[in-house]
Amino acid sequence: MKKFLPWIIVAVVIIGLYGWASGIYNKAVTLDQDVKESWGNVNTAYQKRNDLIPNLVSTVKGYATHEKSTLTAVIEARAKATSVTIDPTNVTPEQLAAYNSAQSGVSSSLSKLLVSVEQYPDLKANQNFIDLQRELTSMENQILTARTRFNEAVKPYNNNINTFPRNILAGMYGLKEKPYFEASTGADKPVEVKF
Repeated sequence: MKKFLPWIIVAVVIIGLYGWASGIYNKAVTLDQDVKESWGNVNTAYQKRNDLIPNLVSTVKGYATHEKSTLTAVIEARAKATSVTIDPTNVTPEQLAAYNSAQSGVSSSLSKLLVSVEQYPDLKANQNFIDLQRELTSMENQILTARTRFNEAVKPYNNNINTFPRNILAGMYGLKEKPYFEASTGADKPVEVKF
C-alpha cells in the first residue's frame, strides 16, 4: 500500500486541479451565456422600436407635409442603427460605443419628430398617433431595462474572470472583460426642447 501512496496522492491532486480549473471555466461559460442572452434582449428591444418607426413616420407623413427633413432624419437614423451589429462574444468598448451612438441617433431624431408634431393639433388627437407614441414610450422603457440587465449580466462575468486566481486561468482560456453600456455623450446635460 505504501508503494502506491505517492501515486494516489498525485492522482488526487490532479483530479482536484482538474475539477478546480474546469469549475472556473464552466462558471465563466455560464456567465458568458447570461451576457449573450442579455445582449439578445437589448437587440430585441431596439428591433421592436425600429419596427415601430415606419408606422410612426407613415402616420406623421399624412399630416406633416412640411416636416420632410425631420422624417428623413428619422428614416436615416433608423437605417444607420440597424446597420450596426455586434457579436457579444467579442464585443469591445469601441463597438459598444458605436452601437450606442447609432441608437442615440434614433432617439434624438424621434425626439425632434415628436416635438415637430406639436404644430399639428389634428395629428396629436389622432388615435393611431397616440397609440404609437405610447408604444414608443413603452419601448424606450424596455430598452432601458434591457440595457440595465445587460450591465447586470456583465458585472458577475467580469468579476469572475478578473479575480485571483481565476484571472490566470481566464487569461489561459482567452477570456476577456466585457464592456458595459454607458450613457451617450452629452447625456449628463439637460435636453433643450423648443416649440
